[in-house]
Amino acid sequence: MDIISTLTNEFGLHAWQVENTVKLIDEGNTIPFIARYRKEAHGSLDDQVLRELEARLTYLRNLEKRQEEVLASIDEQGKLTDELRAKIEAAMVLAEVEDLYRPYKQKRRTRAMMAKEKGLEPLAMYLWERKITEATLEEAAAPYVDPEKEVETVEDALAGASDIIAELISDDADVRKALKEAFLDRGLISSKAAKDEDSVYAQYYDFAEAVSKVADHRILALNRGEKEEFLKVSVDLEKEDALRLIDRTLIHSDRKIKKKNRGVNKKKKPGAEAAPAPAAETSPYNEEGCAAALAFVQTAAEDAYDRLIYPSVEREIRSMLKERADENAIKVFAQNLRPLLMAPPVKNKVVLALDPGYRMGCKTAVVDGTGKVLDTTVLYVTHGDRQYAQAKAEVKHLLKKHSVDVISIGNGTASKETEIFAAETIGEFKRETGRSVSYMVVSEAGASVYSASKLAAEEFPQYDVNLRSAISIGRRLQDPLAELVKIDPKAIGVGQYQHDMPQKELAAALDGVVEDCVNAVGADLNTASPALLAHIAGINGTIAKNIVAYREANGEFTGRAQLKKVPKLGPKAYEQCAGFLRVAESKNILDNTGVHPESYDAAKGLLEKCGYTTADVKAGKLGELHDRANRLGYDALAQQLDVGVPTLKDIEKELLKPGRDPRDELPPPMLRSDVLDIKDLKEGMELQGTVRNVIDFGAFVDIGVHQDGLVHISQISNKYIKHPSEVLSVGDVVTVRILGVDLNKQRISLTMKGVNQK
Repeated sequence: MDIISTLTNEFGLHAWQVENTVKLIDEGNTIPFIARYRKEAHGSLDDQVLRELEARLTYLRNLEKRQEEVLASIDEQGKLTDELRAKIEAAMVLAEVEDLYRPYKQKRRTRAMMAKEKGLEPLAMYLWERKITEATLEEAAAPYVDPEKEVETVEDALAGASDIIAELISDDADVRKALKEAFLDRGLISSKAAKDEDSVYAQYYDFAEAVSKVADHRILALNRGEKEEFLKVSVDLEKEDALRLIDRTLIHSDRKIKKKNRGVNKKKKPGAEAAPAPAAETSPYNEEGCAAALAFVQTAAEDAYDRLIYPSVEREIRSMLKERADENAIKVFAQNLRPLLMAPPVKNKVVLALDPGYRMGCKTAVVDGTGKVLDTTVLYVTHGDRQYAQAKAEVKHLLKKHSVDVISIGNGTASKETEIFAAETIGEFKRETGRSVSYMVVSEAGASVYSASKLAAEEFPQYDVNLRSAISIGRRLQDPLAELVKIDPKAIGVGQYQHDMPQKELAAALDGVVEDCVNAVGADLNTASPALLAHIAGINGTIAKNIVAYREANGEFTGRAQLKKVPKLGPKAYEQCAGFLRVAESKNILDNTGVHPESYDAAKGLLEKCGYTTADVKAGKLGELHDRANRLGYDALAQQLDVGVPTLKDIEKELLKPGRDPRDELPPPMLRSDVLDIKDLKEGMELQGTVRNVIDFGAFVDIGVHQDGLVHISQISNKYIKHPSEVLSVGDVVTVRILGVDLNKQRISLTMKGVNQK
């Protein structure tokens, strides 16, 4: 297999892009490093394309390895033909390779094997070829009756022959391929109730839809309903359709039944004399016996389909549907996770965090602009008027004492009551002091997982598990990325059916997103936690802890070069990570930019040629850098500085904004000061909200009530869209109109159609 050519065609790239990317991957470079610092080599492909290419490269290499294993196995059996070799080498999916290998694979003892042991294979092949000289099948089978081989009767012999033919048909790769295509094209997936009781799966108690049209989220719902024993699910194809396909693909494909005295029919040319009919030939075959053999083979084909093919193919089709649904669900999860991690931080603000609860109270923490814990307490906002008043007084005291700027509220149990409490307290505080404080509801998904983790215990050994959760909720508002990297991405909850996904593939995809986001932002070498550092390119958990230990033992890093002194951080790791780590305290301003140390000379050369120095970078006096570089010509400058044009432009961008955070360029999060109740909502009202989750059939939007509203995919845009992610991302602030409110089911229907986005 020519893997480079295959990848080039599949991704629509140039061969040199693929060759260079594969070489960089094979040399042990990380995707963030390749994406950011080797743009010339791969033509400035983004990190997502590079990850997809890496994943496909791995698949094709595994496919190639399996092809070699299968070819070797069949060759050892002495059954490898040129035609079979060509088919195996041309297969582009593992399932096709396995179908071709099926007849040669070691199997458990089957009915066909037992029939062969009884010497019935010659009879089976005789009937299969349908070149019968006897008038009846019984006459053909009679010589194979042998009580010593447990073939007591003619019927036993024919039954054994049928088993052999059935397995031959079942093992045929072309038949299986054709049937799978038919199932995908014309099959029907259906479900019935498995028990007589109501459930969330009630809509699937009598459900049927074409396999070719069924949505991925329905596949996931059906699978979960079946797993929880509420549904019985099946995939079917009209049996007659399947049997006709088997007949056409195998039985009548290249084995035409010869008939006695068959003439030759040719069209006569105008004016030509009719050709004399060929002399009649005497055929050794019995026409009646041939017809009986055909019927016998077709009956064996039906048995093959019912007993061997259908159960197997149905499992494969269901597996393919699940694999497709899983793959797309993982993509949606990854798409949702990226904007959540890259949400703009609320920097340098003192935050009062509220982790709502009923019985255990509302856990409260105050953190300063750097995330340092200033105060903690527990409030009871749902335990009666006296404690409610005490809680208000305590919050006002904390707001005043620590000059709190914003309140962060977790969206879990008792969130609604806590939000109402916060809004009332903020209003009273403003009337009493004249100072405004706002609040924001943040997702607390995974906060409890983090608070009980070893990492949290190491970070906050002096605090109770519940208070750690409140601290995390406060820090999530200040710097979502730095806090969320401490949590297993699967626990963040911005997807659908994530617990049903193949966990290895889900973890790989989400870890890739986390890695890309962390490296896009970079990390402060003197303040970053081990959890954050562990996601920097080239750094693993051990090296991250060694960096922090070195920092604690030797004081703050004064330059990137000091990283080389960290235990186990070798030259390759330094090459991969250095450009993504910032040292604001360094005397070399380039250490606080995304310029890689390997390009420091080029950066200084660019400054010199444009009439600047590194002191001008620190002072922010590079206003004309772009214009001067443009006048000199980027191609000429790049050649003089021995770098590529993409790298040169990246260097320029970093020099103009040293220490820049790409998240600062995004719209700020929406803060509130009042609260709505679902009962306040009326049809036609327009409200602003924040997109909390994007899934296959729509998006959930937080509009300031406890329950998020759903914008169905049909209500997102006036244009046709295949998926909500084409228009919306997690964290987007959008304007929506109320379509309907179901108070009993606590459901809110929203639309974005005909609504001006502010």
